[in-house]
Amino acid sequence: MADEIQHKDNRMKDDQLLQRIVIDPKVMAGKPVIRGTRLTVDYILNLLAHGSTGRDICGEYKDLTEEDIQACLLFATRALADTDFLPLAG
Repeated sequence: MADEIQHKDNRMKDDQLLQRIVIDPKVMAGKPVIRGTRLTVDYILNLLAHGSTGRDICGEYKDLTEEDIQACLLFATRALADTDFLPLAG
C-alpha cells in the first residue's frame, strides 16, 4: 500500500515537472523549451554535461528554478525511455 502511494506521488510530481516543458512550433523551431523562456532542454542538458550545476544555471538565468532543471532531466529521460541503441562499430 505504501509503495502504491509513493508511486502515485512520484507520478503526480513528474506530471507537474513535465508541465514546465513546452513544445510550440513558433518557439525555437518547435524544440522543447522551459515554459516562458527560449531556453531549450538540449541547451540546459549541454550546460549540465559540461560541468555547470543547477545552481550555476539558475544563477545565470534568474527566472529559472531548480525544478526547471529537474524538468529538463525528466523530459530527456522520458524521451529516451523507449529508444533502442545499437552498439557503435569500433
